[in-house]
Amino acid sequence: MQKKYSIEVDCANCAAAVERKLSELEGIESCSISFMAQKMIVQYADGVDEAAKLKEMLKVARKVEPDFEIEG
Repeated sequence: MQKKYSIEVDCANCAAAVERKLSELEGIESCSISFMAQKMIVQYADGVDEAAKLKEMLKVARKVEPDFEIEG
């Protein structure tokens, strides 16, 4: 399942670092972040609980960029 989210991230380097970290998470097949558009596209593995994974993704992203936000 693929989902698109609006995000808030302060710099392109932070966006790239968050993208790498989120792509490594179990249950995430791919993650693509566009700093300029402030958008994130996530490809979830089959059977993943999106709400639970979204919370985990936000926690991981905020370790890289404390101001990172994800909006459904």
